[in-house]
Amino acid sequence: MSIAVIYGGNRSNGNVETLTKLATQGLMIEEIYLKDCVIQPIIDKRHAAEGFTDVSDDYNAIIDRILPHDILIFSTPIYWYSMTGAMKNFIDRWSQTLRDPNYPDFKALMSSKKAYVIAVGGDEPYIKGLPMIQQFQHIFDFVGITFEGYILGEGNKPGEILQDLKALSAADHLRKDLQ
Repeated sequence: MSIAVIYGGNRSNGNVETLTKLATQGLMIEEIYLKDCVIQPIIDKRHAAEGFTDVSDDYNAIIDRILPHDILIFSTPIYWYSMTGAMKNFIDRWSQTLRDPNYPDFKALMSSKKAYVIAVGGDEPYIKGLPMIQQFQHIFDFVGITFEGYILGEGNKPGEILQDLKALSAADHLRKDLQ
């Protein structure tokens, strides 16, 4: 089983990155940091006669990196009760890839994957993070990805996630499940 972690956080070594690294410690993973990539927002041309046009950014290179993996872990801080803008831009562009002749099997390839979400927020994330988890569920359902589970954690200031024993325990369980 090969694993790719897609980090949506904007802060190096932030709480969600810390929790994700605890969940994947000792595992062979490929790490993708969206903050280090340029991903242009989608320009919706689903209904335009010319269709989507190529975009010169890092998006396709990221797709090429995740497609070979069996498991995808989406790691994002909770910003305004949802995923970060970088993560949302990345997922929004899937609409383009679904119609890209260079990726004719995109949906079939994605439907062979399993996914997890790890998210950390500072404003009652165990309750207020649930709509975001539901959003990921709908996204995964649309492309056929099997949603295996999620971890929500609480932390605002750097390092606060290490005080959330429930999240730390969940990370430990996930790591054992992925071994």
